[in-house]
Amino acid sequence: MRKFTILLVLLFLAGLQYANAQTRTLSGKVISSEDGKSIPGATVQVKGTTVGTTTDLDGNFSISVAPDATTLVFSFVGMKTLEYKIGNESTINITMQPEAQLMEEVVVTALGISRKKKSLGYATQQLSGDEISQVKTANFINNLQGKSAGVDIKQNNNLGGSTNIIIRGSSSLTGNNQALFVVDGVPISNDIVNDPGQVSGRNGYDYGNAAADIDASDIASIDILKGAAATALYGSRAANGVIMITTKKGKRSEPGQKRWGVTLSSNATVGMVDRSTFPKYQNKYGAGYATWIPSWYSGYPDDLAMDRNYDINGDGKLDLTVPTYDDASFGHIFDPNYMVYHYDSYYPESPYYKKARPWVAAENGPDYFLQNAWNFSNTVAVAGGGQSTTFRLAYTNNTGSGILPNSYLNKNNLDFSGSYEIVSGLTVSGKLTYIKMSSKGRNSTGYSDNIFSSFRQWMQTNVDYKEQEELYHNNPEQNITWNPNGPYDRAPAYWDNPYWVRYKNYETDGRSRLLGYAMVNWKINKHFDIMGRFGFDTYSYLLEERKAIGSASGEFGVGRPDVTSGYARRTQSFTETNTDIIGTYNQNWKNISLNFLAGLNIRRQRNDLVYASTQGGLIVPDLYSLSNSRNAQSPPLERLATIGVNGYYASFSLGLSNQIYLDGSIRMYQSSTLPSNNDTYIYPAVSVSWLFSELLKSDWLQLGKIRLSYAQVGNDAPFASTYDTYTQFPSFGVTPLFSVPSTKNNPELKPETTKSLEAGLNMTMLNKRLGFDLTYYKNNTVDQ
Repeated sequence: MRKFTILLVLLFLAGLQYANAQTRTLSGKVISSEDGKSIPGATVQVKGTTVGTTTDLDGNFSISVAPDATTLVFSFVGMKTLEYKIGNESTINITMQPEAQLMEEVVVTALGISRKKKSLGYATQQLSGDEISQVKTANFINNLQGKSAGVDIKQNNNLGGSTNIIIRGSSSLTGNNQALFVVDGVPISNDIVNDPGQVSGRNGYDYGNAAADIDASDIASIDILKGAAATALYGSRAANGVIMITTKKGKRSEPGQKRWGVTLSSNATVGMVDRSTFPKYQNKYGAGYATWIPSWYSGYPDDLAMDRNYDINGDGKLDLTVPTYDDASFGHIFDPNYMVYHYDSYYPESPYYKKARPWVAAENGPDYFLQNAWNFSNTVAVAGGGQSTTFRLAYTNNTGSGILPNSYLNKNNLDFSGSYEIVSGLTVSGKLTYIKMSSKGRNSTGYSDNIFSSFRQWMQTNVDYKEQEELYHNNPEQNITWNPNGPYDRAPAYWDNPYWVRYKNYETDGRSRLLGYAMVNWKINKHFDIMGRFGFDTYSYLLEERKAIGSASGEFGVGRPDVTSGYARRTQSFTETNTDIIGTYNQNWKNISLNFLAGLNIRRQRNDLVYASTQGGLIVPDLYSLSNSRNAQSPPLERLATIGVNGYYASFSLGLSNQIYLDGSIRMYQSSTLPSNNDTYIYPAVSVSWLFSELLKSDWLQLGKIRLSYAQVGNDAPFASTYDTYTQFPSFGVTPLFSVPSTKNNPELKPETTKSLEAGLNMTMLNKRLGFDLTYYKNNTVDQ
C-alpha cells in the first residue's frame, strides 16, 4: 500500500510538471494614456479562444496562456481595443488609448451623418459626454454654458427652471428662437409650458424645458450645428441651429466572443447660500413709507411715523403700532427706547399677544428663510455586444431639493438601445427611453405673489423671519402674516407669511415621457445604402396649483381674476412622429470623392391642452378639487393643435484631392400651418472649403482651412395663424359669450425665411497645442 501511494505521488508531480510545461503565466498592468491611472475591470483575452480574465482594482492582471497563443486582446468600454503580440516576456504593461481618439476630427452632422470635420464648409463644434456630465444637474443644458462660441445659455436658479439656448442671436421677432434638439437623428420636443402670466412677468411657475428630460449620463457627445448651411436638411425648425445629441450604445466584440460591462456612478452636490451676495438691507428705518408724520397731521407732538389708531393692550389708551399694512422699510427710524406693538401682538397664538416690544431691526432677515440645496444622482448601466449584436441598458435616478422649504424634484430615466445584424449588410436597431419626472414646490416667479420679489423690494426690516417660521409651524392652519391690514382685519394686505406660501400654496407637477426610434439599415453594396426610421416622442403633463383659504388676494386660474383661494389644474399631452427614408451613395476615385443623399421626412404632431380652475375661491379648506368651487366655474381653456409637415431633400458632397470640398443641399417643405395655396417652399444651401494645409505640408501646421457658405432656411407659421377663431369669455349668467379676436390673422401668410452668409478660418498648429476658429456670419430674416 505504501509503495502504491508513493507511485501516485510521483505520477501527480510528473503530470503537474507536464501541465506547467504546456502553459505559462503572463502578468502586468493596464493604464490609461490620458492620466496614467490604472484601469480596473479591463478585459484581457487570448485571441481566438474563450480564455480570459479582467484587471483588478489596481489594473493588474495575470493570465495563463498556451504555447500556441500569439495575441492578447485588451478591451474596455470607452477605450480603443488593443491587440498585443506575445513574445518571450512574462510581464506586459499596457497603455490604452481613449476611444474618442478614433473619432478625432469626425463630427455628427445633419440627419446623424458622420463626416470629417475638416471637410465641412460651415461651423460646428463637438463636446464629449464627459464635458457635459462632470457636474450632474437636473438640466444638462446648463452645462453647455461657456463651452461653445456663439451659443448663449440663459439659465435661472429656480428648482427645475427652464434654460434658453440661442445660437448666434435671435432671428425671429415673434416666433421661436430656440435651437432644435435631435437625439440619435430624431427631433424631440423642447417645449416650455409656462402660462402667459409667467411669460409676461406677472406671476406664475417656471416648469422647465422638455429637453431637460435627457439624462447627461446617457450622452456620448453633443454636436452644435450653428449656421443655416449646417442645419438646412432639418428644415424649418432648424433655422435657429441644432443641438445634435448622440447617446451611448453598446459595442460589438471580436468574432466568436461576447463581452459586456457594468458601470456604476454616484454623484452628490450641495448648494449653499452665499450670503455675501445677498442684498444688504439697511437697518436704520423700519416699516412704512414715511420717516415722520407732521404733528399738524397726526395730532401728536412727537411726529412719530407710527399708527395711534388702536388700543391693543386694553388700557383705554391708543397705542403706538407698526403700520403693518405697508410693505416698505422707509418708516420711522429705529430706536430701542420706543415700545411699539408689532403684527404679532394682534394674534392670541403669538407669545407677544398684546405686548409691546422695542423698535429695533430684526435679528433674522430674509436670508434666514433660505436653506441649502442638495442633489443626488445614481446611475447603473450594462452595455456590451457580440459579433452581430449590441445593447445598452441604463437606469438613472436624479433627486434634489431647492433653496426654498418644501421643494423637491425627482427624475427617473430608463434607457435601452440595441442593434442586430440579421445578415451581412442588413441591420435593425432601436432605442426606447422612459422618463418619469415629479416635482413639488417650485417657486412662483414674476412681480406679484413671488417671495423673492417681496425680499428684494416689498418687506419690512423689522420682521424677524424665524418668528414667522415658528408662528406658522405652531399654527399651520392660520396665515399669521407680518402684513395684516390691522388688528381687527388680519387678512393679508399684500403678502402672506412666506412659510404659509411654501407649505399651503404649493404646486405639484409630473410628466411621463416615452421617446425612441426603430431603424433598418441596408447596405446594398459598398456604394449604396438605404435607411428607414420611425421616431417618436410622446409625453403627458399634470400641473396643479393651489391657493389656500386665508391667502392674500392675487391673480389665479382661468381668466386670472383676483381671488383669496383656489385650485387650478392643467393636463397636456404631446405626440410627435417622424418617418424618414434616406438613400446614400458613396464613391471614391483616385483624387475625387462623391457622397450623395436623398430622402423624405413625414412629421406629424398633436398637442392637446385643457386648463381649468375653480371660480371665486374654495368652499372647504384644503380640499383641492374643481368641484370645490365657490362659484360656477368659468369655461376651461382648451387647445388642440395638429400639425403635418412633409419634407423632401437631397444633398451632395464633392471632395477633390483631399483639399477642396464642395457641399450643396436643397429641401422642399409642405406645411399644414400655411395657406393651402402657398404651403410649399424650397430653400437651398451651398458651402465650399479649402484645406491649404494639405498643400503646404508643414510639420508645424496640422490644419489650415478657409470656408465659405450661403444658405436659406424656411420657417412655417405657428398653428392657427391663418384663420380667425372666436374668443370665449366667462358666461353672463347662463348665457355663453363669444367674440371675434382682437388680432386679425393673415390668410395669405408667407413662410419666414432666414438668409445666412458665413465665412471662416480654422487653424491647428504646433502638434495641436494651439488652434483657433474664426467665423464671420450675417443673417437676415424676412417675411416675419
